[in-house]
Amino acid sequence: MADFPVAELISLAEASGIIATLFVIFYFSRREMRSVSVDIETKVLNDLDEKIHGMAEMLVLRPELVKLLNKNQSDQSPEMVFAYYILYMCAHAFHMRQRKVLSDNEWEGWLRWMRTAFAEGSISEYWGKTVEPEKWFDPAFQDFINNEIIKKGKA
Repeated sequence: MADFPVAELISLAEASGIIATLFVIFYFSRREMRSVSVDIETKVLNDLDEKIHGMAEMLVLRPELVKLLNKNQSDQSPEMVFAYYILYMCAHAFHMRQRKVLSDNEWEGWLRWMRTAFAEGSISEYWGKTVEPEKWFDPAFQDFINNEIIKKGKA
């Protein structure tokens, strides 16, 4: 077996340390990039939600403006407009949970709020009869409301 001088062993250890450090840096930088990507998506979603919030405030104050979104529903009551607003707020919370922005405790609070609103309020009547969820909400949110909120609320 060949003997390696101490200087060569130290150089080999240094090179191994540098390579290991690069792998660690690469691992954590990739993980951070994923986190930044989620943060950017969340910021975009929050910006869109702020725009919907502003629009909803205008529609609650002036329900006749609904005809800009749907000609067939031009004379909406403030309750109907507010029902859409509540549903969009629930959809936003649902999407924030999908992106893992809401903690378990925050999400549990939202779940309770939604289940209570659907069980004790009239929002479920709007969801089932007046609102056409397939036109206004994504399929994942529709399934969530139908299976996790309405069905479990009745159970």
